[in-house]
Amino acid sequence: MSKKLVFSLAPDLDRRVASIVRTLGWKHADLKHIVCMRSTGAKTRAIARIWGLPRIWQIALYLKPYYVIEVISERFDKMDEEDQDKTLIHELLHIPKTFSGALVPHECFGRSIDTKRVNEIYRIYEESLRHARGGPL
Repeated sequence: MSKKLVFSLAPDLDRRVASIVRTLGWKHADLKHIVCMRSTGAKTRAIARIWGLPRIWQIALYLKPYYVIEVISERFDKMDEEDQDKTLIHELLHIPKTFSGALVPHECFGRSIDTKRVNEIYRIYEESLRHARGGPL
């Protein structure tokens, strides 16, 4: 018997994404138009994925661009907080500077969305958080 795919809003992840975006100064990422969701029962090997609202739907429905970050609960929720944050950073890197509803591929314009880049950005994020909290650098 196959498990039913269920989606639920994830306000806890919305807050974490907001922290990442604000701390890193990613002004192009409009937090009012990024929604995080958890799914259960997904038939994928992914930990998370990002969905953009294509331009044709934006025009047809009179909507601005939106992005949905979906985390696969069975995998994501078992990870430690650092790996979860890295996963969220990875998904956010797929949002282009134009915030158009399109998605940046893993290889684009000589840059990669890969483990090395995510780790570098995570290090900057953690250092910025420590500095903001007045902790040791």
